[in-house]
Amino acid sequence: MMLPAPPSARKKLGILPLIAIIFLTVSGGPYGLEPLLGYAGKNGALLLLIITPILWDIPTIFTVLELNSMMPVTGGYYQWVKKALGLRWALYEGWWTWLYTFVDLAIYPVLFTEYAAFFFPGAHAYKIPICLFIIWSSAGLNILGIVPVGKASLFLSALVLTPFIILFYMAFGHHAGSFTFPHLSLKGIGFSSLGLGLYTVMWNFIGWDNVTTYAEEVNKPIRTYLISIFTAFILIFSVYFLAVFVAQQAGINPAKLEKEGFPVVGLLIGGHWLGALLSFGGMASALGLYSAVLLSVSRVPKVMADDGLLPQKINKLHPKYKTPYVSILVCSVIISFMILWTFTDLLIIDVTLYGAALFLEFVTLIIFRIKLPEMPRPFKIPLNIYGLGLMALLPFSVYITALAGAFSASGNTWQPAVFAIGALLSGEAAWQIIRYAKKPLPAN
Repeated sequence: MMLPAPPSARKKLGILPLIAIIFLTVSGGPYGLEPLLGYAGKNGALLLLIITPILWDIPTIFTVLELNSMMPVTGGYYQWVKKALGLRWALYEGWWTWLYTFVDLAIYPVLFTEYAAFFFPGAHAYKIPICLFIIWSSAGLNILGIVPVGKASLFLSALVLTPFIILFYMAFGHHAGSFTFPHLSLKGIGFSSLGLGLYTVMWNFIGWDNVTTYAEEVNKPIRTYLISIFTAFILIFSVYFLAVFVAQQAGINPAKLEKEGFPVVGLLIGGHWLGALLSFGGMASALGLYSAVLLSVSRVPKVMADDGLLPQKINKLHPKYKTPYVSILVCSVIISFMILWTFTDLLIIDVTLYGAALFLEFVTLIIFRIKLPEMPRPFKIPLNIYGLGLMALLPFSVYITALAGAFSASGNTWQPAVFAIGALLSGEAAWQIIRYAKKPLPAN
């Protein structure tokens, strides 16, 4: 009987597969950005696309890189918060991230069905069976391990990017002379539209910390993450900017773009074949996003179970592939019940929960600088403690603006915002239940 290979002997993830997984975890292409032109208009869309990553993503990326260089461990952000703030706040971090990721994952099978309808107009009638097939086939792939997920991510990333490269080539090759760069301004945009526009861009840029939960399964994690995250950021921003710019220059009605997605841009610029390619890319994006995000979230329940915050059975590893297969299955069951929500509602809940968990990571960064100044940091943000505090205020201000915009919007957008706040408060309820149901919890 052959014994399983020790952790050090098993294959680990390299730079290119990690770039692909990060690309799919954070982005998966511009699919999902379509509502931005409707919210921010022709002058505000590109401006929000430039400003939001500067205020929201760059501070987050720097924070993730410094914390990950200090502690490149399985569980990532959960372990960082536990070491800095204790088990109670670690539960909040893991609980909030778990909840937001369930909501997030429910979006992608639905998006797959939307883009599949380009080829099969009756696909909407079979939405639930299609979504369940994606959920459980992705669960099977994740159980096989991180290396198969990395290989699949490389392939799916190519399928996502290739149609947009063709779109950009045709747009700039044949219509570049007629392009005019818009005057960047937020003038005339209502506060609620600004909030929803911010939510749209923020959602399309979240997940940088999620890619650290499997750091022990990455080869030379500090160097590999540093190269991979910066490369993925440049790639994601470039594709987003060009996609929105081309859609804007094509003169498509924003409502039509939001309803039919980027394939309608392909139909206008290249014809049916390019629209079909972009639809196929949307299907590949949904598959890749789902599998990559499931990879990250399935590692969090495992480390929470190690600390007695979840049942130990969820911590069980597959005897052959050494993956947290029980956690993967539990996640898949919950997501199977969440595929009927609307995209806008899921987006608001997503970003609200994620932003709260992200705030704990900024607090963790500052506490480590105060309490553990001598701890090795292969990557260190060149700011002192006061500078880090000011840096953390940038994404926090964007977060508050978006949340306030959701509450002020007409319609029912306040309802998912209220639900998200209730979900945040459920973290304390979970802590109290664990305190009374368990024996004394382990020390930090």
